[in-house]
Amino acid sequence: MAHLILLEDEPVLREELSEFLTEAGHEVTTAGTIAEFQRIHVPGLHAIAIVDLGLPDGDGMDLIAALRANGHRVGVIVFTARDAKHHKIASLASGADHYLSKITSLDELAATVSALARRLDIQEQPRWRLQGSPRQLVPPGFAPIPLSGQDYTVLHALAVGGASVTREAIVKAMGENWFDYDQRRLDTQMRRLRRKVEAACGLNLPITTLRGVGFRFHAPIDIQP
Repeated sequence: MAHLILLEDEPVLREELSEFLTEAGHEVTTAGTIAEFQRIHVPGLHAIAIVDLGLPDGDGMDLIAALRANGHRVGVIVFTARDAKHHKIASLASGADHYLSKITSLDELAATVSALARRLDIQEQPRWRLQGSPRQLVPPGFAPIPLSGQDYTVLHALAVGGASVTREAIVKAMGENWFDYDQRRLDTQMRRLRRKVEAACGLNLPITTLRGVGFRFHAPIDIQP
């Protein structure tokens, strides 16, 4: 399994590709624009990027070149409607590992992802577990950490929310009125959760703050009743 980030601006195709790659055993984060990709891309987490070239806010080749210039060690597969030879050469020169036309079958795309994952020696990430009864968080390889009701609610919202969970969604999950809620309380809650996990097992709680948006739980996590 690899953690993929998929950049495709056409919503129906993006959903189809995401579902297919998820069923193939990968964890998939999706973006529809270069700006969204840059906002949610987590270096070190997203092992392989699947990138379209013709995008609403720029050219995918420029994004690939920027990733390489910044030293990001991410496998890159171009998946595009452009099938001219010079586009392929330019993409590979920009830093792409593979170049596939959108007429390529999904099975070939999946095989290319698997081959690249093997070449990059991508290991499956250890999984966390969130349990509802009793309420506890189980870090990989460590004893369960007891959770308060509010701790559990916040973590559950993050665990089911995907690549981006807004502050508003978390506040509403806690049963609070978004318009009356002091967001400093949520920041305090996140700091308390991070400290609790670090004190219990020495691990960093894998929650990324998405500036101006919210948060995401960026490690594999299972939810049990």
